[in-house]
Amino acid sequence: MSIPEDITEFRSKKVTIMGLGLHGGGISSARFFARAGAHVTVTDLRDQNTLAPAIEQLQGLDIRFVLGAHREQDFSDADIVIKNPAVRRDSPYLKVAKRIETDISIFLRYSQSPLIAVTGSKGKSTVASAIWHVLSQAGKTALLGGNITVSPLDFLDKTVPDVPVVLELSSWQLGDLRGMGLLKPQIAVLTTILPDHLNYYGSMDAYVADKRVIYQAQDETCYTICNADQNWGRSFAQETRATVLWYSEKPLEEAIGAGARGGWLALDILSQTKEKNAEAGAPHSGHVLDPKAHPELYAGYGTFGTDYSHELLVPQHILVPGLHQKKNLLAAAVALRAFGLSAKEIAPALGSFPGVPHRLEYVAEIDGVRWYNDSTATIPDAAIAAINSFSCPVVLIAGGSDKSSDFSAFAEKARSLKDIILLAGSSTDRIIALLEKEKIPYKGPYNSMRDAVDSAAQSAARGDVVLLSPGCASFGLFLHEFERGDLFKKEVFEISARAHSARLSPAEQSEQSK
Repeated sequence: MSIPEDITEFRSKKVTIMGLGLHGGGISSARFFARAGAHVTVTDLRDQNTLAPAIEQLQGLDIRFVLGAHREQDFSDADIVIKNPAVRRDSPYLKVAKRIETDISIFLRYSQSPLIAVTGSKGKSTVASAIWHVLSQAGKTALLGGNITVSPLDFLDKTVPDVPVVLELSSWQLGDLRGMGLLKPQIAVLTTILPDHLNYYGSMDAYVADKRVIYQAQDETCYTICNADQNWGRSFAQETRATVLWYSEKPLEEAIGAGARGGWLALDILSQTKEKNAEAGAPHSGHVLDPKAHPELYAGYGTFGTDYSHELLVPQHILVPGLHQKKNLLAAAVALRAFGLSAKEIAPALGSFPGVPHRLEYVAEIDGVRWYNDSTATIPDAAIAAINSFSCPVVLIAGGSDKSSDFSAFAEKARSLKDIILLAGSSTDRIIALLEKEKIPYKGPYNSMRDAVDSAAQSAARGDVVLLSPGCASFGLFLHEFERGDLFKKEVFEISARAHSARLSPAEQSEQSK
């Protein structure tokens, strides 16, 4: 990170970073302002031991740390307070601040790049990453940051008019930008909206109100990409002043009406159905498999011109499993068409998109059992979508801390599982009550990832999938969902190593131990 020469306003200013965290904005903000010549104070309620990995990244910089508590004077004396997105806006410490900013707002004040912004409840990391992947595959320099744990301050010095920036923005980050007049993305993408963070917001309307900030400054020169399969998406389309493009699981004429432009998923029955039915032992008397159970049969198509000709946007064969993932890639494809890329550039690149860590991430296959890490599934609907991505038996690892989510549909879905392994947590207690009421067996709750993974390994057989998709937040047993996913992968790799060692002859084991 270097500081652009024209940024001089922070020299000798007192800047307080509220919330260091362990990944993302706090660390980058502290580094940015220290290098910009500010007098930086970092304050966080967590202690030095917990924050040691973050503090280590800031060694050598002139930064004052106040850890384990906040002090009002650090806020009242500061010229600028940089707010962490997770800090409530009604915090008494923020009430005494002279000026409140975030890493995103500072970036937007100085960035010279065109902006593609993505928000939603689930899928936003995948969509943002897929957009960046396709731009890169097309030979364009592009920058990716935001809620995806990369602060855009890290690459502010690289922003120029011909280098697009893709930002993933959470509801909290968007809410912090309200009324600042800084966010006007050339393209705004809104992924699926589901109940989330209701322990913070109290209602869906309040939660979605922050999502709406993404397009509120757009005009007719911009594009808003909306989900045609949700009332929320149609609400966004009615409100935005930008040109609306759609994405849907159904033909747009059916989902929206004649004249709608954008993308949709379709089943290529002529080329795929006979082959798939034969594999499944289905009769050839016109019987067609339920496409919902076989998302691999779908492709994504689009129409954008006045002649309504169809373009292939998302190939049938992609690397990330599940219908919801194919729909995420479709949303990315529509955004990329709006940005000016051709369908011939988009479809092959999406076919090579590897996915995003901790989001239905393939980990390993051990003795015929496939293991997937979906640790960022922090709400029940996301876990249900992950389960629906597989047609084989699923052993699910779930549970964690509470976000005021409704687990009734999740408990009903648990009937279809081969087994459910529970991690301990406040939400887990509510899940157990529902499972016991419905007489659905479970194992746990376990207080460590090792115990949960070992239990799953005992339950799974060749041909099964073991899926970590908790449907809950991670706090309690883990620092965050990324640590939860990393620990899951670590335990899986240890099982893989033991399985590999067991297959070796005594002589091979002796040689390997040397």
